[in-house]
Amino acid sequence: MNKASAMYKKFFLILFFAISVGLQVTAQQPNIVMIVSDDHAYQAISAYGSTMMQTPNIDRLAKEGALFNKAYVTNSICGPARATILTGKYSHLNGFRDNENSNFDFNQDLFVKDLQKSGYQTAWIGKMHLGNNTPQGFDYYDILPGQGQYYNPDFIETGNIRKHYTGYVSDVITNISEQWLNKRDRSKPFCLVIGHKATHRTWMPDLQDLDRFENKTFPLPKDFFDNYATRPAAKVQDMTIAKTMIMGYDLKMFDSEAQAEKESTIARMTPEQRKIFLAHYNKIYADLKAKHLTGNALTEWKYQRYMRDYLATAASLDRNIGKVLDYLDKNDLSKNTIVIYLSDQGFYMGEHGWFDKRWMYEESFRTPMLMRYPGVIKPGTKINDFIMNLDLAPTLLDAGKAAIPASMQGQSFLPLLKHQHYSPREAMYYHYYENGEHSVSPHFGIKTTRYKLIRFYKRVEGWELFDLEKDPHELKNIYNTPRGQQLSKTLKKQLDGLIEKYQDKDARSILDTEIK
Repeated sequence: MNKASAMYKKFFLILFFAISVGLQVTAQQPNIVMIVSDDHAYQAISAYGSTMMQTPNIDRLAKEGALFNKAYVTNSICGPARATILTGKYSHLNGFRDNENSNFDFNQDLFVKDLQKSGYQTAWIGKMHLGNNTPQGFDYYDILPGQGQYYNPDFIETGNIRKHYTGYVSDVITNISEQWLNKRDRSKPFCLVIGHKATHRTWMPDLQDLDRFENKTFPLPKDFFDNYATRPAAKVQDMTIAKTMIMGYDLKMFDSEAQAEKESTIARMTPEQRKIFLAHYNKIYADLKAKHLTGNALTEWKYQRYMRDYLATAASLDRNIGKVLDYLDKNDLSKNTIVIYLSDQGFYMGEHGWFDKRWMYEESFRTPMLMRYPGVIKPGTKINDFIMNLDLAPTLLDAGKAAIPASMQGQSFLPLLKHQHYSPREAMYYHYYENGEHSVSPHFGIKTTRYKLIRFYKRVEGWELFDLEKDPHELKNIYNTPRGQQLSKTLKKQLDGLIEKYQDKDARSILDTEIK
C-alpha cells in the first residue's frame, strides 16, 4: 500500500469513527416532555395518598417512574416559578421576582437554548405567563396570553400570530401539542414543555366534569378554623375561603344570566356552552338560597363548592396527561422519552382556612413532581431527597448531553437517578417577594429536615420558627421561646450560608443587621 492510500484509509477510518460516535451520542439523547400545571396541589393527587380524587394518569408516572416526596420551589408564585424552571436560577438573579411588575428577560441562559445547541428541537405550548416579551429558546411556541381562558381560549403562535380556538383549554393544549409532535423534525431529539392553565383560579371545569364530585362531601382540614395565634403575618393575609373567596367570580353563584355575563370567563362561552354551564350552577345557587346559611355554616358550604370545582378542573388535567402518555406509546416514543410532571408550586386545599399559595408554609412551598425515564428510573421509585424546581434545568441538560452554564444555581439530580455519587441538600432556601395581592408579607427562610425558620420583612416584620417533627402543620411559632432562641442561632448561620451561596443581596442586607 502506497503512502497516499494509507493516508486516505486513515482519514476514512477517523471520519467513520467520528460519525459513529456522533450517532451514538445522538441516540443516547432522550426526548423530553415536561408538563407544568398551575396551582395543582400534591394533596389532590392519589399517588401522594390523596383520597379526594383519583388521578390515574399522573399516578401512572409514579408507577412507571419516580415520585418525588420532597420537591420544593424557590418562590411560590406562577410566573417566577416558570422563570426558575427555565433558568435554573433564583428570582433575584433571573429578574422575575413577582407577577406584578415583571417582564421576563429571555436574553439570559435558558436550558432550552442549551438543548438547542446540543441538537434538540424545542417547543412550549400552553400557559407560559412570563410577560409580553417574545419567547426565545423555542423553535416553536403557541402560548396563552397572560393567564389565558378556560373556554374558547386565544393563543399566540410563533411570530406573534394571534389565534382563537373553540373548546376547553386543557383539550386545546393537548391537541396543539400532538400536532407539533406530528410535524416535528424527526431527525432531532425534542424537548416539549406543555403548560396547563388548570388548576388556576377560577376553577372552571370542563362541561363533561361538572357533576363529577357533586355527591361527594369533603372533610374539613383539621386546621380549617386556624386562629393564627402565634403567626402575625398569617393574621393579616387576605386569602381565606371565608372572606376572600367571591360568590360570583369564584363560585359561579349569579342572580341572573346578565350578571353572569359580566364575567369575561362566562361571556366568551358559546350559547350552548353557557346554557349547560349556568344551568348546573343555577340549580346549586337556588338550593343555597333556600338554606339561608350564615357564619361558619356558609364558610363550610363555600369550601365544599371550592373543592368540587377545583377537583373537577383537575380531572381534565389528569385526563389530558393520559392523552399525552398514550400518544407517546402509540408513536413508539415512550422508551426514549423523559416525562416530567410538576406544578408551578403547591396550593391550599382549605388548610389554615386558605386557598392560593405564596407562603413558605408546607402546602405552598412543596410541589408535586413525578418523572418517568425508562432505562434509568426503576418503576415505583420514591425519592425522599430535597429536590427544587431550580434543579430541573441542569438535570435535563445533563440528561441531554448538553453543557450546564455556570450561571445556573441548581444541582443536577441525574446522578441520584442513576445511583451514582450524589451530594444531597441538607437544607433549602426560599424567597417570596410580592407585596400586593392576598396581603402575604414578603419573606425568606430556610428549611432543614426538621426545622423551618422564616423572616418576614414587609407589611409584617419578624421571625417564625417551626419544629416540623412536633408540629407538621406549622401552627405553633416557637421562635420566641428559650428553645427557639437557641435553635435559631444555628439556623441563622445556615441561612446566612445559603444567602451567600445564592447571592441574594436583599436578604443579605436584612440578615446582616441581625446575626452580627
